[in-house]
Amino acid sequence: MAIEKLLIANRGEIALRIHRACHEMGIKTVAVHSTADADAMHVRLADEAICIGPPAAKDSYLNVAAIISAAEISGADAIHPGYGFLSENAKFAEIVEAHGIAFVGPKPEHIRTMGDKIEAKRTAGALGLPLVPGSDGAISDLDEAKAIAEKAGYPVIIKAASGGGGRGMKVCTSPDDLETLMQQAGSEAKAAFGDATVYLEKYLGNPRHIEIQVFGDGKGNAIHLGERDCSLQRRHQKVLEEAPSPILGQADRERIGGICAKAMADMGYRGAGTIEFLWEDGEFYFIEMNTRLQVEHPVTEMITGVDLVREQIRIAEGKPLSVTQADLKFTGHAIECRINAEDPRTFAPSPGTVTRYHVPGGMHVRVDSGLYQGYKVPPYYDSMIGKLIVYGRTREGCIMRLKRALQEYVIEGMKTTIPLHQALLEDPEFLNGDYTIKWLEEWLARDGQG
Repeated sequence: MAIEKLLIANRGEIALRIHRACHEMGIKTVAVHSTADADAMHVRLADEAICIGPPAAKDSYLNVAAIISAAEISGADAIHPGYGFLSENAKFAEIVEAHGIAFVGPKPEHIRTMGDKIEAKRTAGALGLPLVPGSDGAISDLDEAKAIAEKAGYPVIIKAASGGGGRGMKVCTSPDDLETLMQQAGSEAKAAFGDATVYLEKYLGNPRHIEIQVFGDGKGNAIHLGERDCSLQRRHQKVLEEAPSPILGQADRERIGGICAKAMADMGYRGAGTIEFLWEDGEFYFIEMNTRLQVEHPVTEMITGVDLVREQIRIAEGKPLSVTQADLKFTGHAIECRINAEDPRTFAPSPGTVTRYHVPGGMHVRVDSGLYQGYKVPPYYDSMIGKLIVYGRTREGCIMRLKRALQEYVIEGMKTTIPLHQALLEDPEFLNGDYTIKWLEEWLARDGQG
């Protein structure tokens, strides 16, 4: 089927990004928006705009009935969920397809499988993705735990099966402490989540966060588009991403990329996806799969020349992948800085009205943002207000261009994280590519920030 009119079930820079891809393909767009986003750029530029509720996301961007109604009223024949909000909601994908509307995303069953922590790990293992060594599931027998820990290698980490946020997690460095720490983790898990179930994994002390971009046609064909290094994180939120990773060699890239592409082909995966790994001492360990477009997808577009949103729409139309693995060439280096409306030292949100605005330009400089002078950034949503993406023939050249672009970038009327990125780009360890997922928080602590 040829998509003629697409509803964008999102807001901000990603809604604008999808709109642009649609117009370049000759597809009309329908913007949906809360009352707080009536003046948003994607609303102004879309062919049609429909208000779907008040500012709170639960009453607007998460309001499935309102979004489906908007699609039916406007005659949209496809819905693109962007990222966040309903993008990984299997029930939403099912409802969209039940109404005879194309869902620009994976099959609902794949969204559901990869959204379940234990099922995702089981599926990944069955597909041949490398897993963190440890127990297959819940563990309570001490002898069994000791055997698994011995096989995985100390240190190990005991985790609450129902947990998150660091509760019910204990790092164990010796078999002598295993029994006590299992009991403590179980007690914490019971108190926090009402479930004392724990499992055991090898503890990765200081890994990097490497993710592989994959694409499938839903018919058994799939490719990978290389990796992104997303190790620069604060409180598990990515701050800066780059492609390719400074740490990986070509052999590692081809090996893990090939494993991921084969897994997606075997799965019959449809559309864009990202398989996330922890990497330590030359080994990859599966964490999770995101069944959607990622915030950081532009760095992959920069080094491959492939428009990932256009590719998503083509796949939703039932077309084959526009490129084969052999066609793909990885060239140069790209870095993305997430620009947030936050105090660059305390990270407190700083919404407000844009009083002056100037975006950097020049060769290989891209800004994905819905900002304009006079726009009022609402306080109800994520604080990211833009992304600065820069490409260079080398990593060093990319960094020099990025420094120049950040100097040109003017956003006044609120505090932003532009100064944070400028400081990062002066650090010798970052310049050497010598960082892990713990590095940024340690750097912030040294600098008296965060």
